[in-house]
Amino acid sequence: MPTIYTNAFEEDVYKGLTSYPKKLSSKYFYDEKGDKIFQQIMNMPEYYLTDAEYSIIESYTEKIAAAFNDENGFDIIELGAGDGKKTKVLLRYLNENKFNFSYQPIDISKYALKELKESLENELPNLKVIPQEGMYFKVLNRLAEYKSRKKVILVLGSNIGNLVQEKAIEFLQNIQASMNKGDLLFMGFDMKKNPQQIIDAYSDKTGITEAFNKNLLLRINREMNADFDLDKFLHWETYDPETGTAKSYLVAKEDLKVRLQKIDLEINFKAWETIHTEISQKYDDLTVNWLAEQANLKVIDQYVDSENLFKDFLLTIKA
Repeated sequence: MPTIYTNAFEEDVYKGLTSYPKKLSSKYFYDEKGDKIFQQIMNMPEYYLTDAEYSIIESYTEKIAAAFNDENGFDIIELGAGDGKKTKVLLRYLNENKFNFSYQPIDISKYALKELKESLENELPNLKVIPQEGMYFKVLNRLAEYKSRKKVILVLGSNIGNLVQEKAIEFLQNIQASMNKGDLLFMGFDMKKNPQQIIDAYSDKTGITEAFNKNLLLRINREMNADFDLDKFLHWETYDPETGTAKSYLVAKEDLKVRLQKIDLEINFKAWETIHTEISQKYDDLTVNWLAEQANLKVIDQYVDSENLFKDFLLTIKA
């Protein structure tokens, strides 16, 4: 009798844990507890990405706002809004200088959206905020409906780096399909750098990134009545400087069995067998321009932090 799933999470976990090698999607990191752990990650001194991109937006606020502006107004549509820490710098400037715009944060986490909406209501009470919960690809289908004025799509934090190359191209192609002539895409890319700096960002000595990865097992335990023993898994990070690919794994320390009662699944692990949980791709200018080309987009400007760690690229549809 085929397994009956009550949601996509159950189906993806079943397929991931019964595949070889085993894998779990990083998009499921973000439950209520996962959101809070990720806030801790963004505040870690080793996690350079947040501060680097924050400094870019802070340094180039006026220039970015001028690029976004349009005489008929514009809609900022942010995919993966999170807590909005970086975006608020730009929103505050646009709001204070009376730009004609709306802000539509989109995220898979209803908890993050709720907290963001509440914080914006307190900090920028007259800002028009239209939050939308959903998966990127589903929400992108709705974006094509916004044709009355200029769209500015924000994808900060190098979210594209969580996708393998084929999916990254598909992601850009879906965004491009939702854009009209004159619309803009403002996207963050984590750039190649000292490999040790990358390893430290995803495998800190205090164990916050380990807790973030293992929280996925806790979520499975809670939502699927499973019995993962977190102490029997090792968090492991790798980085290949040639390809620019960082990968996160949970590694079984011994032979063991795990039972997921809700989906009637028993999984066997051999000692040192892995569960691949996340990819974090790093880029160079050549690769970014190549990716844009595959999606019929072109780079029209770029902004970099003072240490050349991170870049935000401004793209539009090729003529």
